[in-house]
Amino acid sequence: MTSTTVRIARWSAQHPWKALVGWALFVALCLGVGGALGINEAKTADYRVGEAGRAEAMAAQAGLQWQPTEQVLITARSGALDRSLADAAARDLTARMTELPVVQEVARPLAAEDGRTLMVEVTLRGEERDAKDKVDALLAQTEAVQKAYPRLLLEETGSPSISKGVEAQRSSDLALSEAITLPVTLITLFAVFGSVVMASVPLLLALTSIAAAIGLSMVASHLSPDAGVGTNVILMIGLAVGVDYTLFYLKREREERARSGGRLSSETLVELAAATSGRAVVLSGLAVIASTATLYLASDVIFSSLATGTIVVVLVAVLSSLTVLPALLVKIGKRQERRAARRAARGLRPRAVRGNGDGRIFAALMQPATRHPLATLIVATLALLALVLPLTGLKLTEMSRDTHSREIPAMQVYDRLNDAYPDRRVTHQVVVRAEADKAAEVTGALRELGRRAGSDPLFTGQPGLRASQDGRVHVLDLRVPHLGNSPEAYDSLDHLRDTYVPATAGKILGAETAVSGDVARYADYPAHQNGKLPLVLGTLLLVTFLMTLFAFRSVVLALIGVALNVLSAAAALGVLVLVFQGTWAEGLLDFQSTGSIGSRVPLFLFVILFGLSMDYQVFVVSRIQEAALAGVPARRAVLDGMRSSASVVTSAAVVMTTVFVSFVFLHIIEMKQIGFVLAAAVLLDAFVIRIMILPAAMMLLGEASWWPSHGVRRARHAAVPPSAEVPVRRAVDVR
Repeated sequence: MTSTTVRIARWSAQHPWKALVGWALFVALCLGVGGALGINEAKTADYRVGEAGRAEAMAAQAGLQWQPTEQVLITARSGALDRSLADAAARDLTARMTELPVVQEVARPLAAEDGRTLMVEVTLRGEERDAKDKVDALLAQTEAVQKAYPRLLLEETGSPSISKGVEAQRSSDLALSEAITLPVTLITLFAVFGSVVMASVPLLLALTSIAAAIGLSMVASHLSPDAGVGTNVILMIGLAVGVDYTLFYLKREREERARSGGRLSSETLVELAAATSGRAVVLSGLAVIASTATLYLASDVIFSSLATGTIVVVLVAVLSSLTVLPALLVKIGKRQERRAARRAARGLRPRAVRGNGDGRIFAALMQPATRHPLATLIVATLALLALVLPLTGLKLTEMSRDTHSREIPAMQVYDRLNDAYPDRRVTHQVVVRAEADKAAEVTGALRELGRRAGSDPLFTGQPGLRASQDGRVHVLDLRVPHLGNSPEAYDSLDHLRDTYVPATAGKILGAETAVSGDVARYADYPAHQNGKLPLVLGTLLLVTFLMTLFAFRSVVLALIGVALNVLSAAAALGVLVLVFQGTWAEGLLDFQSTGSIGSRVPLFLFVILFGLSMDYQVFVVSRIQEAALAGVPARRAVLDGMRSSASVVTSAAVVMTTVFVSFVFLHIIEMKQIGFVLAAAVLLDAFVIRIMILPAAMMLLGEASWWPSHGVRRARHAAVPPSAEVPVRRAVDVR
């Protein structure tokens, strides 16, 4: 691997303009091909899991699937509602809506019990996932009727308009996130390098990598459909790892330049950086990719979409650091060499080049582990275990329509709809499939089910019974007067599945039964995920162990790496529970607590953090390994490796944290939780795990850290006496 990275870097260094133009063409090609193919968005069927998914599939095959609907509320702007005027507006609206080709039917106007609201419900053609793209036509007609009846207030809501509002809010949030992240990242990088030009390089490469990855993700969506979260994760992960990988490479080139004192050419310095940090970047990228690929085992379209976006952007980020980055460094290095030559001609001393960046802050961070390794190991580990304790109260729920931000206009109307028509808040669908000759028996059983539910206070209204044309599939609609995320709604689902269905339709020989609806979806998704969790996490642990073993040939370090990753991820998740399941931080982070954590957050955290942690693991341990293979005693190797890597690890952590924190400003609660927990995890991993616990453990273990590899022991025995001054150099011959 090292020789390959060096060869690529050497070619780019010797042909910088070809590399730069080639990269620009590559990015343009990715965007062009992706734009031409477009995004293959996930369909409704791609989201079906569990019993709810089975019920929806049976209903869809019989043409009885749930159709997307919009509700238009007609109220008075002030005072009591003029019913005759409202009826006239409803007739006008019905006539307009009926003429639209996207509309399947318009229901008769329905008055609320208090007489203050009149509702017109519109059913759209097509499937649920496409409805948001059709809703503009309906909104236009609602607006036209509103202008014709200024004394009335017409407001529209429904799943399509809510989805459209969420999408618009997400786009606005991402723009805000970028506006925060980019300048803060640039300032952080300037503090590291002291040069606007050098600080701009990581940001430039990260942004071009993101652009290329977005294009490639469009192509990849035709193999694995995009669930609408691909761009989000590309922006989040792309900026984080893109800057990190470039930072690792740049810092090493700066160190070699400072060490050489102008005696080595820019091309040689780039090769030296490629032999060490270039290899670390490749290993880190492979670790992130391998870890993220375990998400495919969850058999979930959203996790698959997250995995695809992450893998694509990491691949592109690694490629940019190996190809175009060496070319940029050579061009910048040549420019610095010309400036140095001009200064020398004028008799001036050359400007100092920032090297290791060891300062008081980094020295202070390393003091506990270097002076008191055992105490540091114990105290830091206990502190993280204390943060894990809140996990005992972890509550996972599927973030639903009821958890969306109320800044979305359609959500405000949705709340008024629920208040005016409480009996229409939730609907369960009981689906029964049987042979056509059993249609009468199925109908009787479902009517009996409806009667039993009618005597249960958790249900309301008259059940609706529908049947397919061939009489093989029947659907019973049961309404619940509670919000979809309420305990009562979940209790009503349990009553159906555990009692009413088995006692009625479930007794029909050969009949297949299943219950669907929003509540069933919210319940079945976490259950489906929990069923896949052992497989995903087990594979993740194995992948992490094997990647660390491959990188360092050490079983001990591989075991330590797995244990530390679990500890940091669990501690970060504990902090998330502490913050988001309570209400004390609502004002601070601008959210309304649901008393739970999004069901996708923990698994996504573990998978992504395991990959990102390898960045720091590989970089820190690689520097320690270099010193050890140079014959430096074990304790001093840890100290030298930490001194040379502490600044870049902490700088990279600050950049990555900035990226993740910007997602805390998003309104979507699940994205807010993901941004917060990843930021917390990176800080804990960089400042506690890699700066305190890992070096403390390696200092206590000594040469045993590298078991069963004998490379360090052989290097130690071949080295000069420990009292001699041993310069820490590369462990790999770049030629």
